[in-house]
Amino acid sequence: MTEQPPAKKKCLGADCENDAGTLQCPKCLSLGIKGSFFCSQDCFKKNWNTHKELHRLASPETYNPFPTFAYTGPLRPVYPLSPRRVVPKTIPHPDYAESGIPGGGRTRSNKIEQLDEKGREGMRKVCRLAREVLDVAAAAIRPGITTDDLDKIVHDACIERNSYPSPLNYNFFPKSVCTSVNEVICHGIPDKRVLVDGDILNLDVTLYHEGYHGDLNETYYVGDKAKADPDSVRVTETARECLEEAIKLVKPGTLFRDFGNVIEAHAKSRGCSVIRTYVGHGINKTFHCPPNIPHYAKNRAVGECKPGMTFTIEPMIALGKYRDVTWPDNWTSTTVDGKRTAQFEHTLLVTETGVEILTARKADSPGGPIPMPTAAAA
Repeated sequence: MTEQPPAKKKCLGADCENDAGTLQCPKCLSLGIKGSFFCSQDCFKKNWNTHKELHRLASPETYNPFPTFAYTGPLRPVYPLSPRRVVPKTIPHPDYAESGIPGGGRTRSNKIEQLDEKGREGMRKVCRLAREVLDVAAAAIRPGITTDDLDKIVHDACIERNSYPSPLNYNFFPKSVCTSVNEVICHGIPDKRVLVDGDILNLDVTLYHEGYHGDLNETYYVGDKAKADPDSVRVTETARECLEEAIKLVKPGTLFRDFGNVIEAHAKSRGCSVIRTYVGHGINKTFHCPPNIPHYAKNRAVGECKPGMTFTIEPMIALGKYRDVTWPDNWTSTTVDGKRTAQFEHTLLVTETGVEILTARKADSPGGPIPMPTAAAA
């Protein structure tokens, strides 16, 4: 901050009439941005939130970290990723927050926990908060925003609710939410790609609050072009309906393997396929635990619903083939043929008489169903 500004150069502070002094933004200097002088440190701090957008626009070029990979569709990762976001130590962290390695889950026991009333209330609370966070992020979806922007929104909304974003460092996942665009089935990593009119986007949010995890996701239309595209609407609304049809079966005594039969039958009636690699899962004090809930027909899942069980159903539906390919980031899973895919998820509690949708939509939740294209619905 030693360069002398031109004579009578005005301060860059908004509505500031003072002449600039010798104070220049150090970040601008490192990026090669010239002439960003301010009259005082106070004025610089006051205008920081607006001024820092210059840094974003002038940052080094983005790049594809896997340029030789055989991508199956048009989507590409846009790096560099932003730094890992911080969760205050005052907020309770899950066991994997530092190590990246979860201590419980499928590798420890096949026993399916049935929650007592205290546990059920814990799940109700975290799932209500998870719904709030998803709705906050969904309201921000628009052409021009990046998936990394949405990650920050989710992260901040979790912190505001004294909650840890469960995906963060779970098996070393680098972000606080999964953002899966177009042909991405699941586990998309938020990056600097800008959403465009015509995309479809799945937001998968999970919170850890007072010892319990709550998990849900929805697929949203980005702009009016997506809502006008028959195939995007067909796959999205089919996925939504598949989840709804499966939830109708949830009650004591229902076999876990039965959900897949209903889901696949409905998907096929719409000319879609069901992804087989990824399943629904038990969830409570552990992020992923028994039971497994396959979404395809004629699966061999063992067990039945009993009161107090909490698990997710989250069918992933594709326009083309059900097989998948994982990017070299070891997370992003895409359809093998590059065709679009959609997903919806709820965390469910089996009650003595049926089911409670713990992550249910509210009357003012963003998104929601739109009419199926006439040709597809016929």
